[in-house]
Amino acid sequence: MKILSSLSFLSVKGVPSLSWSSPKPLNLRPDLITVILLVLGLTIFGLGEALLIAAGTGVSPWTVLAQGVSQQAGWSIGLSTFMISITVLILWWPLKQVPGIGTILNAIIIALVLEFLLPWIPTPDAYIFKVLLTLSGILVTGLGSGIYLIANLGPGPRDGLMTGLQQQTNFPIAWIRSGIELTAVIAGWTLGGVVGLGTLLFALLIGPSVAGSLFLLNKVFGGKEKSEKVA
Repeated sequence: MKILSSLSFLSVKGVPSLSWSSPKPLNLRPDLITVILLVLGLTIFGLGEALLIAAGTGVSPWTVLAQGVSQQAGWSIGLSTFMISITVLILWWPLKQVPGIGTILNAIIIALVLEFLLPWIPTPDAYIFKVLLTLSGILVTGLGSGIYLIANLGPGPRDGLMTGLQQQTNFPIAWIRSGIELTAVIAGWTLGGVVGLGTLLFALLIGPSVAGSLFLLNKVFGGKEKSEKVA
Protein backbone atom coordinates (compact mmCIF):
# COMPACT_ATOMS: atom_id res chain seq x y z
CA MET A 1 0.00 0.00 0.00
CA LYS A 2 2.81 2.40 0.83
CA ILE A 3 4.44 1.73 -2.53
CA LEU A 4 1.18 2.38 -4.37
CA SER A 5 0.66 5.58 -2.39
CA SER A 6 4.15 6.82 -3.23
CA LEU A 7 3.46 6.24 -6.93
CA SER A 8 0.15 8.10 -6.91
CA PHE A 9 1.71 10.93 -8.93
CA LEU A 10 1.61 8.58 -11.94
CA SER A 11 -2.18 8.93 -11.96
CA VAL A 12 -2.16 12.73 -12.38
CA LYS A 13 -4.59 13.52 -15.22
CA GLY A 14 -4.42 17.27 -15.55
CA VAL A 15 -2.47 20.46 -14.94
CA PRO A 16 -3.49 21.90 -11.55
CA SER A 17 -4.70 25.47 -11.19
CA LEU A 18 -2.67 27.31 -8.54
CA SER A 19 -2.50 30.88 -7.31
CA TRP A 20 -0.25 31.97 -10.18
CA SER A 21 -2.24 30.25 -12.95
CA SER A 22 -3.67 32.41 -15.70
CA PRO A 23 -7.44 31.96 -16.16
CA LYS A 24 -6.85 31.22 -19.86
CA PRO A 25 -3.81 30.57 -22.10
CA LEU A 26 -4.48 33.43 -24.51
CA ASN A 27 -4.08 36.20 -21.95
CA LEU A 28 -2.42 39.41 -23.12
CA ARG A 29 -2.49 41.00 -19.66
CA PRO A 30 -1.41 38.28 -17.22
CA ASP A 31 -0.47 38.99 -13.62
CA LEU A 32 3.20 39.81 -13.03
CA ILE A 33 3.67 36.77 -10.77
CA THR A 34 2.30 34.54 -13.53
CA VAL A 35 4.83 35.89 -16.02
CA ILE A 36 7.67 35.61 -13.51
CA LEU A 37 6.89 31.96 -12.79
CA LEU A 38 6.43 31.25 -16.50
CA VAL A 39 9.92 32.60 -17.17
CA LEU A 40 11.31 30.76 -14.14
CA GLY A 41 9.79 27.48 -15.29
CA LEU A 42 11.11 27.88 -18.84
CA THR A 43 14.56 28.79 -17.50
CA ILE A 44 14.63 25.66 -15.34
CA PHE A 45 13.40 23.67 -18.34
CA GLY A 46 16.28 25.07 -20.40
CA LEU A 47 18.73 24.14 -17.64
CA GLY A 48 17.45 20.57 -17.75
CA GLU A 49 17.91 20.48 -21.52
CA ALA A 50 21.46 21.80 -21.10
CA LEU A 51 22.28 19.07 -18.57
CA LEU A 52 21.00 16.44 -20.99
CA ILE A 53 23.15 17.78 -23.81
CA ALA A 54 26.22 18.04 -21.58
CA ALA A 55 25.75 14.44 -20.40
CA GLY A 56 26.34 13.19 -23.93
CA THR A 57 24.50 9.88 -23.52
CA GLY A 58 22.18 10.34 -26.48
CA VAL A 59 20.12 13.05 -28.13
CA SER A 60 16.48 13.71 -27.25
CA PRO A 61 13.71 11.60 -28.84
CA TRP A 62 12.62 14.49 -31.06
CA THR A 63 16.17 15.04 -32.28
CA VAL A 64 16.28 11.34 -33.20
CA LEU A 65 13.09 11.90 -35.18
CA ALA A 66 14.61 14.97 -36.82
CA GLN A 67 17.69 12.93 -37.75
CA GLY A 68 15.49 10.29 -39.38
CA VAL A 69 13.41 12.84 -41.28
CA SER A 70 16.62 14.56 -42.38
CA GLN A 71 17.99 11.34 -43.82
CA GLN A 72 14.80 10.44 -45.64
CA ALA A 73 13.90 13.90 -46.95
CA GLY A 74 17.40 15.22 -47.53
CA TRP A 75 16.77 18.20 -45.29
CA SER A 76 19.10 19.71 -42.69
CA ILE A 77 18.54 18.87 -39.02
CA GLY A 78 17.39 22.44 -38.43
CA LEU A 79 14.80 22.34 -41.23
CA SER A 80 13.64 18.88 -40.14
CA THR A 81 13.19 20.09 -36.55
CA PHE A 82 11.25 23.13 -37.78
CA MET A 83 8.94 21.05 -39.97
CA ILE A 84 8.29 18.60 -37.13
CA SER A 85 7.39 21.49 -34.82
CA ILE A 86 5.00 22.92 -37.43
CA THR A 87 3.38 19.49 -37.83
CA VAL A 88 2.91 19.19 -34.07
CA LEU A 89 1.33 22.66 -33.94
CA ILE A 90 -1.08 21.66 -36.72
CA LEU A 91 -2.11 18.69 -34.57
CA TRP A 92 -3.13 21.20 -31.89
CA TRP A 93 -6.18 22.19 -33.95
CA PRO A 94 -8.21 18.98 -33.58
CA LEU A 95 -7.00 18.70 -29.98
CA LYS A 96 -8.40 22.19 -29.26
CA GLN A 97 -5.20 23.53 -27.73
CA VAL A 98 -4.78 27.29 -27.34
CA PRO A 99 -1.39 29.04 -27.75
CA GLY A 100 -0.28 32.00 -25.69
CA ILE A 101 2.77 34.10 -24.87
CA GLY A 102 4.24 31.02 -23.19
CA THR A 103 4.24 29.24 -26.57
CA ILE A 104 6.46 31.97 -28.01
CA LEU A 105 8.64 32.43 -24.92
CA ASN A 106 9.17 28.67 -24.83
CA ALA A 107 11.35 28.79 -27.92
CA ILE A 108 13.09 32.06 -27.04
CA ILE A 109 13.99 31.45 -23.39
CA ILE A 110 15.09 27.84 -23.80
CA ALA A 111 17.31 28.80 -26.73
CA LEU A 112 18.89 31.62 -24.69
CA VAL A 113 19.52 29.34 -21.70
CA LEU A 114 21.18 26.76 -23.91
CA GLU A 115 23.26 29.44 -25.64
CA PHE A 116 24.64 31.03 -22.47
CA LEU A 117 24.58 28.21 -19.92
CA LEU A 118 25.68 25.14 -21.85
CA PRO A 119 29.34 26.25 -22.20
CA TRP A 120 29.60 26.42 -18.39
CA ILE A 121 28.40 22.88 -17.71
CA PRO A 122 31.30 20.39 -17.50
CA THR A 123 30.96 17.07 -19.29
CA PRO A 124 31.93 14.16 -16.99
CA ASP A 125 34.41 11.57 -18.24
CA ALA A 126 33.10 8.48 -16.43
CA TYR A 127 30.01 7.00 -18.09
CA ILE A 128 28.24 6.44 -14.77
CA PHE A 129 28.43 10.17 -14.09
CA LYS A 130 27.14 10.87 -17.59
CA VAL A 131 24.12 8.73 -16.80
CA LEU A 132 23.62 10.47 -13.44
CA LEU A 133 23.79 13.84 -15.22
CA THR A 134 21.21 12.58 -17.69
CA LEU A 135 18.87 11.57 -14.87
CA SER A 136 19.38 14.96 -13.22
CA GLY A 137 18.53 16.66 -16.51
CA ILE A 138 15.30 14.66 -16.79
CA LEU A 139 14.24 15.63 -13.26
CA VAL A 140 15.08 19.30 -13.80
CA THR A 141 13.28 19.37 -17.15
CA GLY A 142 10.21 17.84 -15.51
CA LEU A 143 10.25 20.45 -12.74
CA GLY A 144 10.54 23.30 -15.23
CA SER A 145 7.70 21.83 -17.27
CA GLY A 146 5.45 21.68 -14.22
CA ILE A 147 6.07 25.29 -13.21
CA TYR A 148 5.54 26.78 -16.63
CA LEU A 149 2.53 24.58 -17.52
CA ILE A 150 0.78 25.62 -14.31
CA ALA A 151 1.25 29.27 -15.33
CA ASN A 152 -1.26 28.40 -18.11
CA LEU A 153 -0.01 30.95 -20.63
CA GLY A 154 0.33 28.49 -23.48
CA PRO A 155 2.49 25.37 -23.74
CA GLY A 156 5.32 24.64 -26.13
CA PRO A 157 4.52 22.49 -29.19
CA ARG A 158 5.25 19.10 -27.58
CA ASP A 159 3.72 19.94 -24.21
CA GLY A 160 0.60 21.16 -26.02
CA LEU A 161 0.39 17.82 -27.79
CA MET A 162 0.69 16.15 -24.39
CA THR A 163 -2.02 18.19 -22.68
CA GLY A 164 -4.28 17.97 -25.73
CA LEU A 165 -4.08 14.19 -25.91
CA GLN A 166 -4.61 13.97 -22.15
CA GLN A 167 -7.78 16.02 -22.38
CA GLN A 168 -9.11 13.93 -25.24
CA THR A 169 -8.28 10.52 -23.74
CA ASN A 170 -8.35 11.25 -19.99
CA PHE A 171 -5.26 9.05 -19.60
CA PRO A 172 -2.63 10.04 -16.99
CA ILE A 173 -0.09 12.63 -18.10
CA ALA A 174 2.82 10.27 -17.34
CA TRP A 175 1.49 7.70 -19.80
CA ILE A 176 0.65 10.26 -22.47
CA ARG A 177 4.04 11.99 -22.38
CA SER A 178 6.08 8.81 -22.30
CA GLY A 179 3.94 7.41 -25.12
CA ILE A 180 4.62 10.50 -27.24
CA GLU A 181 8.36 10.35 -26.61
CA LEU A 182 8.59 6.61 -27.28
CA THR A 183 6.65 7.10 -30.52
CA ALA A 184 9.14 9.78 -31.58
CA VAL A 185 12.06 7.48 -30.75
CA ILE A 186 10.64 4.51 -32.65
CA ALA A 187 9.72 6.63 -35.67
CA GLY A 188 13.10 8.37 -35.69
CA TRP A 189 15.04 5.12 -35.28
CA THR A 190 13.01 3.48 -38.06
CA LEU A 191 13.85 6.40 -40.36
CA GLY A 192 17.57 6.17 -39.53
CA GLY A 193 18.04 8.31 -36.42
CA VAL A 194 20.61 7.38 -33.77
CA VAL A 195 19.34 6.24 -30.35
CA GLY A 196 21.46 6.30 -27.17
CA LEU A 197 20.89 5.26 -23.58
CA GLY A 198 20.06 8.85 -22.66
CA THR A 199 17.42 8.92 -25.40
CA LEU A 200 15.67 5.88 -23.95
CA LEU A 201 15.94 7.13 -20.37
CA PHE A 202 14.39 10.45 -21.39
CA ALA A 203 11.58 8.79 -23.34
CA LEU A 204 10.69 6.50 -20.43
CA LEU A 205 11.15 8.92 -17.53
CA ILE A 206 10.14 12.38 -18.73
CA GLY A 207 6.42 11.53 -18.40
CA PRO A 208 6.72 10.48 -14.74
CA SER A 209 9.03 13.46 -14.13
CA VAL A 210 6.48 15.98 -15.44
CA ALA A 211 3.62 14.24 -13.61
CA GLY A 212 5.65 14.15 -10.40
CA SER A 213 6.40 17.85 -10.70
CA LEU A 214 2.72 18.73 -11.18
CA PHE A 215 1.77 16.47 -8.25
CA LEU A 216 4.40 17.97 -5.94
CA LEU A 217 3.61 21.59 -6.81
CA ASN A 218 -0.08 20.93 -6.28
CA LYS A 219 0.61 19.33 -2.89
CA VAL A 220 2.94 22.11 -1.72
CA PHE A 221 1.00 25.13 -2.95
CA GLY A 222 -2.51 23.68 -2.87
CA GLY A 223 -4.70 23.76 -5.89
CA LYS A 224 -7.30 22.01 -7.92
CA GLU A 225 -6.38 19.60 -10.67
CA LYS A 226 -8.17 20.36 -13.90
CA SER A 227 -8.44 18.09 -16.87
CA GLU A 228 -11.33 19.79 -18.58
CA LYS A 229 -10.89 21.05 -22.13
CA VAL A 230 -9.73 24.62 -22.53
CA ALA A 231 -12.14 26.57 -24.70
